[in-house]
Amino acid sequence: MMSKNRITELFGVKYPLIQAGMIWCSGWELAAAVSNSGGLGIIGSGSMYPEVLDEHIQKCKATTDQPFAVNLPMLYPAIDEHIQTIIKHKVPIVFTSAGNPKTWTALLKENGITVVHVVSSLKFALKSQSAGVDAVVVEGFEAGGHNGADETTTFTLVPTVTQELDIPVIAAGGIATGRGMLAAMVLGADAVQIGSRFVASNESSAHQNFKDKVVETKDGGTQLTLKELTPVRLIKSPFYEKILEAYATDASQEDLKTLLGLGRAKKGMFEGDMEEGELEIGQVASIINEIKPAALIVDEIIKEYREALSEFNANKHQF
Repeated sequence: MMSKNRITELFGVKYPLIQAGMIWCSGWELAAAVSNSGGLGIIGSGSMYPEVLDEHIQKCKATTDQPFAVNLPMLYPAIDEHIQTIIKHKVPIVFTSAGNPKTWTALLKENGITVVHVVSSLKFALKSQSAGVDAVVVEGFEAGGHNGADETTTFTLVPTVTQELDIPVIAAGGIATGRGMLAAMVLGADAVQIGSRFVASNESSAHQNFKDKVVETKDGGTQLTLKELTPVRLIKSPFYEKILEAYATDASQEDLKTLLGLGRAKKGMFEGDMEEGELEIGQVASIINEIKPAALIVDEIIKEYREALSEFNANKHQF
C-alpha cells in the first residue's frame, strides 16, 4: 500500500490517482469503478441535465462506499440546480472548472464539501488558493478537451505551480501510465488526474466508436484548435478537416461559431458519429492501445508506478 500523502488524506482514498470528470464519458459507472479500485472517481456533470446528475449520484452512492466526486464546469447553464443536487446528496468532493473559484467555493465548503479547482496557469492557481479551495488540478496543454490558451506543458506547469502554492497540487495532461504518474510526482505533484486512459475503459459512457477511435489514434493524431473560441484538443477527424478548411478561407470568429454549432461533442463522443462529431482526447491517446476495465487500468498504473519507483531507488538512473 502506498504511504499516505496530502491528497490521499484529503480525499480519504488509497491511491493519489484521480479519474477526470469528462463530459459524455464519465458517468456513475466509471466513477464507482475507479473509487472501488482505490482511486477517486469523478462524475462529469457538464453534459448532464439536473435530473440526470441526480440519478448518477444516487447510482454511484449505491455502487461504492468509497469517496467520489463531481466535476462542475462553471459555464453550465443550470449550475444552481447542480449545486443544490450536490449539497442534497452530500457529495464529499467537488472539482470546479472553467470559471472563477470564488463563486461557489465558500458555499460548498460551508456544506462540508472538499473543493478542488482546475487551472492551466500559475496565475489562476494562486487565485484559486486565495479563494479557499483545498487543492488545485494543474492541467498542461497535452490534455484533451478544453484547454489553456497559453499552451503550457504539464512538465513545465507542475514545478512552476508547486514551488508557489501551499495547498496540494494534482497534475493532469499527458499522464496515462505509472511512469507518467511517477514523473509528475517527482516534479512536485501530490497526485495525478487521468482522463484519456479512462475514456478507453469498459465502464466509460463514451460510445464504442469513440473508444475504438481513441485506441486507433497515433502520434500526432490530435491538435489544439479553435483558440478564437475556447482552445480544444481534438482527434484529427473529418470534422477537424472542416475546421482547417475554415481557417484556410480566413473564417471569422462568428463563422467558426456557426461551424461548431451545438451538440458536436455529444454527437461524436456519446452518439458515435466519427464524421461530424467533435472528438476530444489528449495527446497521450497515442500510447493507449486497448480498452480495459477501469479496475485493471488502476491496478496497472499503480503496479507500474511502484516498479518505476523501485528502479530509481535501486540507483538505476544515478550517474
